[in-house]
Amino acid sequence: MKTSSINLSDKLFAIGCISAVLGLVACQPEGQAEKAGQKIDKAVENLGQNVEQSADKTSQKIEAVKQSIEQQAEKTGASIDKAGETSNEALEKAGKQIDQAINNSERRIEAAKDSVVDSTKATSEYLDDSVITAKIKTVLLNDDFLKLAPIDVTTVDGVATLRGTVDSEQMAARAIGLANSQEHVKSVQNQLTIKTSVPSKL
Repeated sequence: MKTSSINLSDKLFAIGCISAVLGLVACQPEGQAEKAGQKIDKAVENLGQNVEQSADKTSQKIEAVKQSIEQQAEKTGASIDKAGETSNEALEKAGKQIDQAINNSERRIEAAKDSVVDSTKATSEYLDDSVITAKIKTVLLNDDFLKLAPIDVTTVDGVATLRGTVDSEQMAARAIGLANSQEHVKSVQNQLTIKTSVPSKL
C-alpha cells in the first residue's frame, strides 16, 4: 500500500517535470528542443530506475523480516519442544522416585512385621517355657518323695533340664518321669546327681 502511494507521487512528479520541460522546449529553438527531449527521456529513465530500485529494496526488506519471523518461530518451537521434553523427563524421574519410596516403605513394613512376629513368637516361647518350668516345679514339690529334694528346673524350647541332688536312682527316675508327663515338654535332660551314702527312701 505504501509502495503504491510512492509510485503514484513519483509518477505525478515525473509528469509535472515533463510538462515543465515541454513548456520550456516550446519556447526554445529547434536544436535545443532535441537536447531537451533527450534530457527528458533520461530523466524519465532515471526516475523509472529509482522507482524500481525502491521497490526492490522494499521487497528485500519484507523478505528479510519474513525470514526473521520464521527463524524466531522455529526457535520458539524448538524451545517449547525442549521444555516439553524436560517436563516429561522430570515427571518420569519423579515417578521413579515415588515408586522407589513406596518399595522401600513396603520393605520396611514387611521387616517390621517380621520383627513383630519374631518377637511375639519368642515371647510366646518364653512364656511357654516359663509355664512348663512352673508346672514341673509344682509337681515335684507336691510329690511326697521329691518335695524336699533340691531340684532346679530350667526349660528352653520345650526341653526341660533337671539339676540338683537326689538320694537315689529311683528318685531321679521319678523326677524325670514327672517332668516328662507335663504338657508341652519335648524332652527332659537329666543332670541330677545321686547321694550314695544315703539309703533310698523308696
